[in-house]
Amino acid sequence: MSDRGRSTVLVADNDNEARRSIVSALEGAGFAAAECSTMADARSRLEGFAYDGLVVDVRLADGDGLDVLDDALTRYPAMRCIVTAGFGSIHHAVRALKRGAIDFLIKPVATEQVVEGLRDVECERRPARNPAPDRIAERPTPQMVETDEIVGSSPPMQRLMKTLKLVAPMQNTVLLQGETGTGKELVAKAIHSNSTRRNQPFVAFNSAAIPEGLAEAELFGHVKGAFTGAIQTRIGRIEAADGGTLFIDEVSSMPMSLQTKLLRALQEREIERVGTSKPIKVNARVIAATNVDLQDMVRAGTFREDLYYRLNVVRIELPPLRARQDDIPLLAHHFVLHSCRQNGIPEKRLGQCALRALMDFSWPGNIRHLQNAIEHGVAMSGDSTEILADALPPELVESSAAPVQAALTNVPTHVSLPHTPEEGINFSSTMSQVERELILRYLEKAGGNKRRAARLLHLSRTTLIDKLQRLGVGSEAAASSAA
Repeated sequence: MSDRGRSTVLVADNDNEARRSIVSALEGAGFAAAECSTMADARSRLEGFAYDGLVVDVRLADGDGLDVLDDALTRYPAMRCIVTAGFGSIHHAVRALKRGAIDFLIKPVATEQVVEGLRDVECERRPARNPAPDRIAERPTPQMVETDEIVGSSPPMQRLMKTLKLVAPMQNTVLLQGETGTGKELVAKAIHSNSTRRNQPFVAFNSAAIPEGLAEAELFGHVKGAFTGAIQTRIGRIEAADGGTLFIDEVSSMPMSLQTKLLRALQEREIERVGTSKPIKVNARVIAATNVDLQDMVRAGTFREDLYYRLNVVRIELPPLRARQDDIPLLAHHFVLHSCRQNGIPEKRLGQCALRALMDFSWPGNIRHLQNAIEHGVAMSGDSTEILADALPPELVESSAAPVQAALTNVPTHVSLPHTPEEGINFSSTMSQVERELILRYLEKAGGNKRRAARLLHLSRTTLIDKLQRLGVGSEAAASSAA
């Protein structure tokens, strides 16, 4: 929320007078309201912030307001939306209500109707009106390869899916690079299942999970009696993947001696089982994955340069979750459904504050971290059909308040915190003043660059812009940066 404890509403209308009238009424009723006049701006704001409510006019400067309604309810199924129009068209009213709006108002709009209609958007207290599963299922996700496991429609994911479409049919060796938890094995499986090898085995080998003394036999196989405990001949992972795909995860953990043998196997397309010198021809496509920069390891002498170039034929970078924040609602709902079905319980939905906490978190463990958090939320929500913020892991809820807490712990010297008189203070106005001073200070530090200031404040850029508009500090910020 823009103000903790206040419900947030986005008002999208190209009629300046009507828009400002609605915003003023909402602010007067205790809401935190943001405003825009175009479909493009509305969509951008919805990507960056999970508003509790939306008021949108049918006609925007650059498009149909009902398209914004669809986007909003697809991304945030619990959002309450009101549609307005400057003409009494039954057709538009029916379309709006069918798409999930709670009301359709004809202009000039009675602002008290807007306020009343949005009264119960107060965080976590409204009933479920739009079931998330149906909304998510209806959303056209631009996936470029056939896979149900890779979820996302953000620009980084669209680029990734297009790359996979090009790479999958080829026979090239592929190197996947990305942080832990970004889904490298899922991507490897997607490449395999969309290749000409799809009907042949997909075999995974984790270099970090197998002790060095056993890794060679596990990868190349061994003959009976090759070493103590080798009571029978056994084929290795490379041989098992013959005709299909071998996925080598955490290839950076592979010891140098094994790197040499792997290089030869890739060059000659043949292996030798431990305990014999008899070569065995194999035809396996190799996909390797790493969460570190192999070039740095090559420079440090801990990874063979010739093996690096053999693996790095096609390199695919997997984006961290923090770089695809607008995929979080889709991923979260996907994991909620998966967890509910896996545990044999009725489907649940994420409350708006819970979803906002997910979107505010930095996700150092990426997608795997998000999935674990969702499973925790499903378990801790008990018999409730809604997952509230307090059901999520504590660090998520705490982190959503961390930027303000950290800022108040290190308050700039020119910010004066109020004294605490016996008769009390106006908390909202006091916090707004502190918030204004902090934003101005960090805009000054960032040289007026809003994106850099947002990063310093641990906010999205669109959230910072909303705060600037709501607090009326746009002109001050401009003057400060110009000074």
